Amino acid sequence: MDFNHVPADVRWAIANWPEDAERGAVTRFCERHEISRSVFYKIRRLALEVGPVGATEPGSRRPHASPTRTDEGVVEHAIAVRAWLVEQGLDAGPLSVRARMRRQGLNPPSRATLARAFAAAGVSRPEPRKRPRAANRRFVYPAPNCCWQIDAFTWSLADGTTVAVHQVIDDHSRMAVGTLVADGETAKAAVQVVSTAIRRWGVPQRLLSDNGLASGPTRRGFTGKLVDYLIDLGVKPITGKPDKPTTQGKNERFHQTLQKWLNARPPAKTIAGLQALVDEFDAYYNHERAHQAIDGLTPAEAWAATAPAPEPTPQPRMPPVPPRAARPPAVISPSTIDPNPPAPGPAASPVRRPRLTRPGPEGAADARVRTNGQVTMLGCLFYISTDRAGQSVRVVWNTSTIEFLTHDGESLTHYPRPTSTGWYYGPRNPDGFPLASIPQTPTAGAPDAVERTVSKGGYVGALGCKFYASTTRQGQKVTLAWSQDTVTITDTTGAEIYRYARPTQTGTWHGPRQPPTKS
Repeated sequence: MDFNHVPADVRWAIANWPEDAERGAVTRFCERHEISRSVFYKIRRLALEVGPVGATEPGSRRPHASPTRTDEGVVEHAIAVRAWLVEQGLDAGPLSVRARMRRQGLNPPSRATLARAFAAAGVSRPEPRKRPRAANRRFVYPAPNCCWQIDAFTWSLADGTTVAVHQVIDDHSRMAVGTLVADGETAKAAVQVVSTAIRRWGVPQRLLSDNGLASGPTRRGFTGKLVDYLIDLGVKPITGKPDKPTTQGKNERFHQTLQKWLNARPPAKTIAGLQALVDEFDAYYNHERAHQAIDGLTPAEAWAATAPAPEPTPQPRMPPVPPRAARPPAVISPSTIDPNPPAPGPAASPVRRPRLTRPGPEGAADARVRTNGQVTMLGCLFYISTDRAGQSVRVVWNTSTIEFLTHDGESLTHYPRPTSTGWYYGPRNPDGFPLASIPQTPTAGAPDAVERTVSKGGYVGALGCKFYASTTRQGQKVTLAWSQDTVTITDTTGAEIYRYARPTQTGTWHGPRQPPTKS
């Protein structure tokens, strides 16, 4: 048994060992307590020096000599390096200090040794609740240009003006491929910083962003300028989950590093001055700062260690799904225009445009193709082709289909006849689907029926018009069925309540005593 592990009661017995003990007693005592004779006599000598009570206390385990102990000069230099990093607004943990000393040509101590030295010197702040590194689950793309991340944060100039700092980094190497200071977090600034980075570093396969309006509004139901720009290049834009910034954790941590560096310097007075500071930081970050997540390499070294991913191949552009349906176009066949428009008022009063009648079961109209390749007709959106943007097409419909033709009679495409407004039809959705947040109203065409709840005023709505059902039926469910000529209102038992002539105009009111039309 080691000297320092001898129990106190055994030490007490040795310290008070009788001088007249019989021969062999020491050997038997040592065998019984599993200690060596040298330990026995060492404790006896200690009892003579410090007394029996002092001999019962275990001695120090500190060795007489520590040939592998870190030199005090090395520890003092490490503390000085840490102080310089803090002054410069840079990361100053043990790993950062160790990387800095290695780049100075020194052989630094281990991370644990530096951590103990900083704690002993009182220059570090213990964080026992911090999650251990072993608990991290990190995903990294296998090569540069596989995926970039873009994000922005606000910053203040010397006069208090708020600006936005846009940062783009490579997911694999952590290379800062682009940083831009702009007036605000706008789509224009996002496109500018990404396009500048692409010209220098190539086209990435993907670009990850949050769900902000400037960079990734696709989850909101529409595409922005940056998304359109990326799709034209073949880049796949992806977004993180809403309210989950950890998906863009690499960029969020990049913000923290830059903000700490900026806080250590006087505030910039202009956007150009702040841009110069940011460019200086990017040069240091890419070529000098060792990154802990990439085995102590700099982002530039990590980029050079692996061949970048090949540039993506742009695919034919598919139309985005619009957030809401537009009104039917004003260009429509003469047969569907009210033949008796209201007379113009005085010259100073605006002239109301004639109300368009509701399209019948069969009809035709002219429409102009939008820049995104879509046409609005029958209260719905139909995709034709972006190649025909700005051109006029002929639209012909019947009770089952709607077809789009050139004015020479060439068929461009056709879709099923919509049964309701507010739908979108395209190559990926030939059968159509309802657009979000837009009420769907049954359209004119084949006979159909809907269920409605009678309002407080006793009316129900369908076909873009109001029909009186009786104030006594307030809150009740009724069914409106229409054919080519009539609209019938029935109750839940099928009994007829009212029958009206089918309206030829939208926005009209129908009841037992129909009010005069407003001029």
